[in-house]
Amino acid sequence: MIPRRALLAAPALAAAPARAQVGAAGAAVDLLLVLAVDASGSIDADEFALQRDGIAEAIAHPAVLAAIRSRPRGAIGVAMVEWGSPGGAATVVDWMRVTDAASATAAAEAMRDAPRSRQSYNAIGDAILHATALIAAAPWRAEERTIDVSGDGPDIRSLTPAAEARDYAVAQGIVVNGLAIEASSAWRDGRLAAAYERDVMGGPGAFVMRAEDRRDFARALRAKLIREVALHPAGAQSAHATGKVGASGA
Repeated sequence: MIPRRALLAAPALAAAPARAQVGAAGAAVDLLLVLAVDASGSIDADEFALQRDGIAEAIAHPAVLAAIRSRPRGAIGVAMVEWGSPGGAATVVDWMRVTDAASATAAAEAMRDAPRSRQSYNAIGDAILHATALIAAAPWRAEERTIDVSGDGPDIRSLTPAAEARDYAVAQGIVVNGLAIEASSAWRDGRLAAAYERDVMGGPGAFVMRAEDRRDFARALRAKLIREVALHPAGAQSAHATGKVGASGA
């Protein structure tokens, strides 16, 4: 069943940035990946810059590129969504095709330099619905489709609760993974990761990783991307596997 607010995500895509690098329309890629990034009011300007730099560093890292090259087509499609406000998730970087160092650098620069969207609260469920609609509108085909949710708090004030949105995404054949940034003392010691396991993580091989804080974010995201790109769901670890940074071996 479609969540009662699922259609809210679709109109938001109309205001998405122009696609900077779509390649051949309809061409296949190994993976469609949406990075759904926390831009809520709990993140100040310095923390936001650390987060954006971490994303840029991770997407262009040689180990991530090696993982992409190891796949049959040697290509992934990646987009970035910022979330926070109920019903207000925004596509800040539309689909870009990453195949080599040059295209990875272009994606990294776009993700680092995109204007910050206006967000508040922690509406993770609405972000998952937005990312699901974005995947449905992607310019390429892929058997593997993943939403990568990173944030420093649990779902708050979503129009569609995170678990309901997650179940809807999984029903569309999408895997939802989590990166729990334990920046707040209230959510340290695995408590945020446990909330993400319960409410966010879903699909074959889904997992949650932890970052101790935003300075740990780049390393955590890099390990997460390698795991998402290099491992086919059929060969991935249990859907209930979790780990701290580096636990994947990346």
